[in-house]
Amino acid sequence: MPVSAATETKLREAMARLLAGEPMHTDGALTKENLAREAKVSHATVHRAEEILAEWDGKVARPVRRTPGEVQRDETIADLRKRLREANARANELQGKLDALATVTANLYFENRELKEKEGKQRRGRVAALPACE
Repeated sequence: MPVSAATETKLREAMARLLAGEPMHTDGALTKENLAREAKVSHATVHRAEEILAEWDGKVARPVRRTPGEVQRDETIADLRKRLREANARANELQGKLDALATVTANLYFENRELKEKEGKQRRGRVAALPACE
């Protein structure tokens, strides 16, 4: 099933931007995935546009590989993202414990106040005889 004329126009414009090094919606890597993203169509739509894919393959003979520096950068970013997720999970866990402790502390505070008030009332009601002084 071929693509519509409007979709074909989007894909051609996206291909021109990518090949010119002026992407608007991607990082500029010359991949079919980026072609789809740049044209704002699905990856499946790109694969239905056989004529455009043939042009793409003719202009981008081999996919652009990442340099070792780029690979290292991407691995570092992935590691940092993982560590950030773990740190956020730990922070959320500790915040939950802190909230629970704050609730327990507040309950103990009010219980303590009630007990002190009750004890104070009981003391006021007592009359004690003083020893006689001779």
